[in-house]
Amino acid sequence: MAQAILIIEDETALARNLSVYLQRAGCEVRVAGSALEGFALLEDFKPGVVLLDHNLPGMSGLEALKRLRAADAGMHVVMMTGHGSLELAVEAMKAGAADFLTKPLVLGEVKLLLERLTRQDRLEQAVDYYRAREARDSGLDKIVGDSPPMRAMKQTLRTLLEAESRLQDGELPAVLVVGETGTGKELVARALHFDGPRRSKPFVELNCGALPAQLVEAELFGYERGAFTDARQRKVGLLETAGDGSVFLDEIGEAELSTQVKLLKLLEDRRMRRLGGLRDTPVTARVISATNRPLEDMVREGRFRADLYFRLRIVELRVPPLRERGEDIVQLARHFLALHGARYRKPGLALTAEAQAALRRHTWPGNVRELRNAMEQAVLVAQDAAVTPALLHLAPQALAPSLSAGMSAGLGLADEELNLERMERHLIEQAMQRSAHNVSAAARLLGISRDTLRYRLERLQGRETAA
Repeated sequence: MAQAILIIEDETALARNLSVYLQRAGCEVRVAGSALEGFALLEDFKPGVVLLDHNLPGMSGLEALKRLRAADAGMHVVMMTGHGSLELAVEAMKAGAADFLTKPLVLGEVKLLLERLTRQDRLEQAVDYYRAREARDSGLDKIVGDSPPMRAMKQTLRTLLEAESRLQDGELPAVLVVGETGTGKELVARALHFDGPRRSKPFVELNCGALPAQLVEAELFGYERGAFTDARQRKVGLLETAGDGSVFLDEIGEAELSTQVKLLKLLEDRRMRRLGGLRDTPVTARVISATNRPLEDMVREGRFRADLYFRLRIVELRVPPLRERGEDIVQLARHFLALHGARYRKPGLALTAEAQAALRRHTWPGNVRELRNAMEQAVLVAQDAAVTPALLHLAPQALAPSLSAGMSAGLGLADEELNLERMERHLIEQAMQRSAHNVSAAARLLGISRDTLRYRLERLQGRETAA
């Protein structure tokens, strides 16, 4: 417990006993007999904790507390008094005291209190570190790409951030980020937060497709003890944890209808209730959601609430797929090559002209995530500085070019056979057969994401059941 502690106490015997005890515990201690004497020690000693008596000569402890907090808001001040009362304790805590001790002091309790303050400092430092690292790695300038679609998206984002900086009531609009799997929707959500007016507040995220409906609600809203079988103690949800920050709901299209009802109430009333709770809690967090699913189709099919859809998309941002981004492909490839080259201590790697051409030809069904993974693999297997097409191991190209060629040559179908749904079903069946019913492999053959293929399979199966 190596701390710098200043004791401001006019009872000489108590001050001496405290000082000796804390020095034996490994603390660096200074003692002042009055508030003014204590103030004089602040600049040179810079204590982390001040043990402050309330009844001091010349100045009350409450007044001294206010001046200490004004001098250093990060310093812990513990008020000590021999005439403790609830009113005084409340006043001290309102003025910024870290805790309140009544005399006669129990030295062991003082030590436990100081250890708790040390743990609190370490926790706050860790939180500040990770929050600063998140902010450093997030933002509009961290989104790589200068193609026309990306310039347009970034400009929309800048315009939105400018408007939000001038907002008077502080209630930021809900934003829906749409785009295929792997396009970088989370980066856009982070840019909205870390370049916006709430950048210093928490950014918390929840993947709605990664957990069952009950767990999604428990994580988001929190729960009271006994709310369900395993709820052994109260848990604060992400909405409360975010406070005045942002909540990012990824894969919002996967949310169950029961969760959608609660989200709608949240967005309309700006209030929520923990599972098993009896009272509502105000919610000030900004909601950003993202999806790779066609929510409009899901609304028409009754699988997503229309009222929630329009609440979530007060502002809609579309992230373009990688195949539409032209030279961004090579720019991103070089970026990831340098990034992974540094991680694996393989500097100086460069794409050959043939590798760049292969990257441009590829359809990138997995988008930026697929490109990042391809570059990491290339770094891992590279034996010299040249990254050739053979090192890229790109996924098989989609069936779309073959279909286009077949259509141009004429498929020999009668007019009544020109049915898009039937053709889609046929292509999916062919891809599933060729991939031995491996959904991921079939999705690569079709040039779409795994989630998109799962959605189309479910839709086709649903129509078969209805028929």
